[in-house]
This record gives sequence, C-alpha cells and structure tokens, in this order.
Amino acid sequence: MLVVNHLRKQYGAVLAVDDVSFNVKPREIVGLLGPNGAGKTTTINMVLGVLEPSSGSVTIDGIDVRVDRSRALERVNFAAVYAPLPGNLTVRQNLRIFGLLYGVRDLGRRIDALIEGFELTALANAKCGVLSSGEQTRVELAKAFLNTPRLLLLDEPTASLDPSAAADVRARIRAYAADTGVAILWTSHNMNEVETVCDRVLFMSKGKVLLEGDPRQLPAAHGMASLEELFIAVAREPLRVLESA
Repeated sequence: MLVVNHLRKQYGAVLAVDDVSFNVKPREIVGLLGPNGAGKTTTINMVLGVLEPSSGSVTIDGIDVRVDRSRALERVNFAAVYAPLPGNLTVRQNLRIFGLLYGVRDLGRRIDALIEGFELTALANAKCGVLSSGEQTRVELAKAFLNTPRLLLLDEPTASLDPSAAADVRARIRAYAADTGVAILWTSHNMNEVETVCDRVLFMSKGKVLLEGDPRQLPAAHGMASLEELFIAVAREPLRVLESA
C-alpha cells in the first residue's frame, strides 16, 4: 500500500533523511520510531506530499505521489497531536468540512457513525477549541477515518489520552485495520504501546533506518531487555546498536 524507495531530503549541508526505503502492506501496522531529530516527521511529510524529496519516490496504492499527488492523497488520512482541528468550529462542522474536502459520499450518515463510534455524541455541537486534549484527539481520529483511507498516518495518536481511553483507541485502530485492510504508519514514544499495536517497527537515527523487525523480538536480537532499552540505545549509541546486529 505504501512503498518508500531511496527517499532523501537535504537542506543545504544538512541531510535530514538519507536513503530511506520501506513499505507498509494492507492490514499491517508499522511503527516508525526514533529520537527527536531522527527524520520521522520529515519522512511523513514527504509521504504526504507536504515536502518535496530531494530524491527518491513515494508510491501510495500504486500511485506515485510526485506524479499525481491529489489522486494518491485521496487514499490517505492523517492525525497528529501537533495538527489540531480548527478550534472555532464544532465537532460536526469540522467533520463536515473535511468530509467535503475528501468528497465523502453519504457524508451525513458517515459523520453520524463516527460521532457515535468515537463517543462524541454529547460533544457534537461543541467547539473543538474548548474540548480537553483527550476529546480533541478523539475528534482528530474520527476525522482520520472519514474517507475510509487505504493508508493512515498516525503521529503520537494517543499521547494526550488517559490509559483507559488510549487502550480503547488502540483496539479500535487494530480492529479497523483488520476489517478494512488499511495500512498504518504509526509513530510513538510509548514503547509499551508499540509492542501492543505494531506488527513491525523501523528505528530511525540521523536520517537513516537503523533497524527493522518485530517489536517483540528485536530487543533480544540486540542484547536488550526491552524495546524501551533498545530505543534509548538507538538514541544514545546508534553505532553500538549496529555493531550488535
């Protein structure tokens, strides 16, 4: 569903993403992990077509983003804690506007289903700007499901949720992937969450994909007791982690 091939992004002398290649298959949830500055957000922005790669390609459902960005992005949606919805619009108004942008058919029925599914009925006519961070996250996830995407990009989707709400959201997303065949690229700094949710992980460091594998098996393969310990090692001593491979 998503094929990233030799992706590279350079800003002057700074190489933010350096020859990154990976894919995400239908029904697969892939974690894109790494410390701040590793190149994760730059990679996501190139997948979305927000940034132009210096070289390399991104293909979504067989469509090259560089050649036909609009048609490729019809199949994609996105949610991130740093990209809140307009706060002066109500929950329903936000979903309607984004639904119109995506050309969602039978939009009213789709919005009603998402409002019910994400337990937003009591908040449907509240302005998003007055909602709690957890409530806003649920609205952003409802928006992310609006167009029944083939590829879903989730950047820290449960960061502002309490443990119970986060567990519920994770279960919903896994069920959605299984039911619809959507491919999901998921970033998180919560390694327990990653182990629970992700089928495969990619560790980035200094713009490169350093490691790839099953999050439940990768730590032991590199002499680490946990995924969190491996994350810390990648952040602090990436060369030592490579030498342990």
